[in-house]
Amino acid sequence: MERLIDKTCQDFTHALASKAPVPGGGGAAALAGALGTALCSMVANYTIGKKKYAAVEDDIRAVLEKAEALQTRLLELVDEDAAAFAPLSAAYAIPKDDPTRDTVLEEASLRACQAPREMVRLSCEAVKLLEEVLEKGSVMLLSDVGCGALLCGAAMRSAAMNVYVNTASLQDRQKAKNLDAEIDALLTVFGPRADRMAEDVSRRLRKER
Repeated sequence: MERLIDKTCQDFTHALASKAPVPGGGGAAALAGALGTALCSMVANYTIGKKKYAAVEDDIRAVLEKAEALQTRLLELVDEDAAAFAPLSAAYAIPKDDPTRDTVLEEASLRACQAPREMVRLSCEAVKLLEEVLEKGSVMLLSDVGCGALLCGAAMRSAAMNVYVNTASLQDRQKAKNLDAEIDALLTVFGPRADRMAEDVSRRLRKER
């Protein structure tokens, strides 16, 4: 079976636009995070080997290694998010008078939280790496850092929506509150960091600092 991430950009976009249930918002969030992280890798690759940045080359190589791992995992999450949809859809289709419905739906909803939950966390990690390449990487790719920050910021917030939509249906309200609180805490810290980075890049590009 063809993986979503093996589709062409055009085919993936058409699938996203269609009536097909997957890919959806979760897959789009993961892809956005992977693209933002790829821009971090791009800046690192352009920086490595340049005399001007020899003093930070080891740091940049470490960033590149981490960014490539994040990118790979975020792409995997496109399909993992899609795989969680079928059991969730099947659970909702169980008749309401079936005594197994609540248990099956609870398990499926929890599973559906896991991929977007990880997307949020990984997008936050990508923001840290982008901050480092903004400080140490090639200034010729300043705009790419800004674009990466915007994409990762959008990815974490979009993925969060896909956690919230599933925690809303959990019977275990304490577990739902804990998951929501975990996501809220990450967004509170890293959403503004991504925004500030993009704003900083914009000011520098426009010669405002």
